[in-house]
Amino acid sequence: MKNSFALGLLQVQPELTALQTPGCYWVTCARQEDARTFIRQAVMAQQSVTLISADEKPRDLLTPDPAEGPNRIPLFSLSKSKNSLLRLETDFLRTLSSKSGLVIFNSSAAQWDKLNEAELTDWIKRMRRVLNKKQLTLLMVTSGATIINLRNNLQRYFRQLDGVAHLAFQQDSWQYRINWWYDADRLLADRAIRLVCKDDRFYAETENEKQEPLSLNDEQHYLADKIVLEGAPPLSRQWQLFDDNEQVFFRAQQANAATVIFSLTRSDYIGELAKMVHSLRRARGNGLKIVVREMGTSLRYSDERLLMACGVTAIVPASAAMSRFLTTLEAVQGQVFNRRVPASLDALTAALQPLQEKGYLRLDAFCQAVAQLISNTLLPENDKGLLVALRPVPQLKPQQILTLCKPRRFGDLVTVLDDRVILFLSSCRYNDLDKALKFIFSLSHDELFANRMVWFEDSQILAEINNIKNLTPVALQDITSAPQPTQIAAAPVEVRERQTPQPITLLPEGTTR
Repeated sequence: MKNSFALGLLQVQPELTALQTPGCYWVTCARQEDARTFIRQAVMAQQSVTLISADEKPRDLLTPDPAEGPNRIPLFSLSKSKNSLLRLETDFLRTLSSKSGLVIFNSSAAQWDKLNEAELTDWIKRMRRVLNKKQLTLLMVTSGATIINLRNNLQRYFRQLDGVAHLAFQQDSWQYRINWWYDADRLLADRAIRLVCKDDRFYAETENEKQEPLSLNDEQHYLADKIVLEGAPPLSRQWQLFDDNEQVFFRAQQANAATVIFSLTRSDYIGELAKMVHSLRRARGNGLKIVVREMGTSLRYSDERLLMACGVTAIVPASAAMSRFLTTLEAVQGQVFNRRVPASLDALTAALQPLQEKGYLRLDAFCQAVAQLISNTLLPENDKGLLVALRPVPQLKPQQILTLCKPRRFGDLVTVLDDRVILFLSSCRYNDLDKALKFIFSLSHDELFANRMVWFEDSQILAEINNIKNLTPVALQDITSAPQPTQIAAAPVEVRERQTPQPITLLPEGTTR
C-alpha cells in the first residue's frame, strides 16, 4: 500500500496526515463549521477528489470556490434516510472507479445514530470490501452535537478503519486528537495536536506557553488568605498569610511553583476570583498550585467549572473540615497543571456560564435556547443539564402550574406543550433534581404532578427537542402566550346586562297599599 493522498493540515507531521490506498479514515467534529473547514482544506490538497454529502449540499461546502484543488470535482448528494446510508456501498460499486481519487463523505452524527451496533459493524465491513475492490480511499467527516455516541462506537473498529481522529474546538484553538492512524506499515496512536485556523486553513500551533516553571525555589511555599486557616497562625515558616485575596494575587505574581490559596466567601465574588486565577495561570505558567477554599456555600456547579477552566488546581468545599483541607494541599504537591487555559477570559466566561435567560419561554424560543446550550462544545459532554417533562395532576392545568413555578437561576427554563410542563435545568445533575424542583415550585412537586420523564444525555435531550419541533410545528408558530410565572391568573369576570332603575315608594309602618 502507498500513501497517495493527504489531509492538507499545515505544519503537521506528514505521517499524521497521510491517507493510504485503499484506506478508510474517519474524522469526527463537534461543530459543523469545523467539519466544513476541514473538508475544504482536504479538497484543496488534492489533485483529484470526489465529494459526497448527506448533510448540507455539496455545492454549499465548496462555496466560495476553494483557492486551490482540482478544477473539476464530482459532487453527489445523499438523503438523510437510514436506507440511503445502508445502500451507499451499492452506489460506490455502480458509480465510482479507481480514478475517482480520494472520496470525501460528509455526514451528520444524527444520521449514524439511526444505525444500531450490528448495522454499523456490517456497514463498515461491506464498505471496506468495496474500497479494496475499487482501490479507493474514503475519508469520512462527521459532525454534530451527538458525536460522542459515534466516537465511542468507533473505538471497536481498530482492524476495519485505518484511522480515527476527532477535531474539538477549545475557544481560542482546536485540539486534533488522533486515536490511531496508519502510515504505510507504521501505526501512530494517541496523539494530540493543537491547531489554529487562519485564512480558512488549519495550522499546527507552535507551543510557546510556559509548561514548566522557570524555578522550583518556591515549591514548598504557601501564599494564602489568612481566613482559610480559620484563625490559626502560619503552620510553618513556608507559610505567608495575607489580609485578603487581592494581596495574595499580587504576591503570587512573583511565584513560580508555590501553592496559592484563595478564599471564597460569597457568590458575587466568583467573577473577580476567576479573573485573578486566569491571569496567574496565563502569566506564571503551569507550575503554580492554585487552590480555592469555599468558606460558605457559594459555588454552583457551573461556577466550579468556570474556576477549573481558568486554571484552578483544586477546590475545597465549605463542608470540608480543616483536616480535609490540609490533606488536599498535601495531595496537590508536585503536580503540574496540564489543562488548556484559553487566552480570552470574556469568551471563556460567556461559553461556560449558563444561558442568560430564566423562567418561562415560548416553545420555539425554549427549543432554540436548549439546543444552543447542548451544542456548546466547551461544556462537559452528557453533563450540561436535565430536560424534565412534568404531567400535572388531573385537577390542575399546565397554565395554573406556571403560576407556582419561579426559576431563580439563569439557565433554568420552563415552557408548556399540550398537557405537560417542560423544564430545562442547566448544570443540574440527576441526583439533585428533587432538590431543584423543591426550590422552583412553591408547593410540593409530588402534589402538583402525576408523573415525570427525565432526559440527561446530550443525544437524548436533542432528540426530544427535535421531536417537539417535528411533532408540533403549529405549536411552534402559533403558540398562545402563557402567563408569566410571577403573574396570578385572574378568574374571568362575568359581564351582566345593565338594568334600568325602577322607583320604589316606602310606606309608613302599619300602612297597606
